[in-house]
Amino acid sequence: MSTERQGGRILVDQLVIHGADTVFHVPGESFLPVLDGLHEHRSKVKLVTCRHESAAANMAEAHAKLTGRPGICFVTRGPGATQGAVGVHTAFQDSTPMIFFIGDVGSDFRDREAFQEVDFAAMFGPLAKWAARIDSAERIPEYIARAFTVAMSGRRGPVVLALPEDMLSATATVEDARPYAPPHAEPGAGEMERLRELLAAAKRPLVVLGGSGWTADACADMRRFAEANHLPVACAFRFQDLFDNRHDHYVGDVGVGINPILAERVRTADVLLVVGARMGEMTTSGYSLMASPVPRQKLVHVMTGPEELGRVYQPEVPILSSMVRFARAAAAMAPVDASAWQKSVAEARADFLAWSARREIPGKVQMWDIVDWLDKHVPEDAIFTNGAGNYTTWLHRFHRYTGFRTQLAPTSGAMGYGVPAAIAAKIAEPSRMVIAFAGDGCFLMAGQELATAAQYGAAIIVVVVNNGMYGTIRMHQEKHYPGRVHGTELQNPHFAAFARSFGAVGEIVEETAQFGPAFERCVASGKPAVIDVRIDPQAITPNTTLDAIRAASTRK
Repeated sequence: MSTERQGGRILVDQLVIHGADTVFHVPGESFLPVLDGLHEHRSKVKLVTCRHESAAANMAEAHAKLTGRPGICFVTRGPGATQGAVGVHTAFQDSTPMIFFIGDVGSDFRDREAFQEVDFAAMFGPLAKWAARIDSAERIPEYIARAFTVAMSGRRGPVVLALPEDMLSATATVEDARPYAPPHAEPGAGEMERLRELLAAAKRPLVVLGGSGWTADACADMRRFAEANHLPVACAFRFQDLFDNRHDHYVGDVGVGINPILAERVRTADVLLVVGARMGEMTTSGYSLMASPVPRQKLVHVMTGPEELGRVYQPEVPILSSMVRFARAAAAMAPVDASAWQKSVAEARADFLAWSARREIPGKVQMWDIVDWLDKHVPEDAIFTNGAGNYTTWLHRFHRYTGFRTQLAPTSGAMGYGVPAAIAAKIAEPSRMVIAFAGDGCFLMAGQELATAAQYGAAIIVVVVNNGMYGTIRMHQEKHYPGRVHGTELQNPHFAAFARSFGAVGEIVEETAQFGPAFERCVASGKPAVIDVRIDPQAITPNTTLDAIRAASTRK
């Protein structure tokens, strides 16, 4: 189209061209021409109005994780941008494609510290792959095409674009871009042959999957590769849905609270094939599982972006490739003789099953039993979301993720993520069951988004693990300052009544047996729902209690 259009309309036209079908936002007068453009395309683009910018950004990030396409978020300048920054940070650390648009002050007011003015390129520079401002309506197609390409190329991530008010309201006659087509790297024949040579000589190989850029087909290819070569497979922190946890070759997650036996397997592996995962603090248990810069293990590291290859650990074989192309090549690789390690796969699987077996905790509510009930009763394709906190252990350690895109969780460790992520997932996949786990502290960082869920008919079910405290911080407080509890207690509202005030369903669970019937009532209602699961405050982790932590700390 080359007719004269307002900048806001040009921008929305580009979003449609590049395949955007959902936009999350909190409205601001700074981008009214964009809202007008979205009104023109309301039959093609669903506009989701949120109650807080952090939730809007988290929804966009979760939408991108689930769909594999850039999540789109619009916020206003100053307060809107700063509040939405948490979602940009999560997208950056999780390698999630996202485009975060900020309505900005007019060009004629710039650099005067005008109302809510911020230098967004400077602010978001460290948090985004690219942060810029569009100064000319004529260049909107160029900038938007670049934004989609940057977000989806190499190591995926967020792009931030500031939109001056006067630019959005200006008119221009300009040609549209064509749909973006990001480049994809693929492994060379020599690299795959070197990988095969290393595996053929190995005695203790281990595969770790993680990161973004996966598809269901790529996950299936990696399963075929693991089966053909009898390889044990672990998943990186909060990427546990890349390999069916019920599969005999799945041996656990490499992240926070790792099974000590699995941690030792990582340390003693002679060939470590890491596909897609950043070798950051969480995946390496504080950089303790591998020596830097030269690991003891022969590291084969497959990444979509070159900046991660050798960033902390120098690989024996660095492979720059998309996940899809590497998985396809791995599945096609001639299998090696696995007799040297084949028996160890069953041993590693047995260790995982023992690690995830039932744990009794103080109180009338047993969280293992609740997770087990969910595993036995919810559909296989149910999506589980969560934010951050000790309560996430019940999912990460004991739930069996059934396969690709059944988990949405922030590797950035951001609280307040689970509820917005669940809403985004339910909007994108309305036929699938979506269950959010949230701590009582985590839930109230985004609890107001129940209004968004109700407005858009997103019948999510939120399981609030309620212990009346910021549990993770309290745990560390007891470790380092035993008995000096200060600043970690919470006085909570009546969560069930809170949910009902939004037109949602509210349930209370004070004994394990109450959970199943409460959950079934929530499902039958067809409405958003909150289940307040009141656990004993002593049940701080599956392995210990607050009193035990305090006693151990006092003895030191």
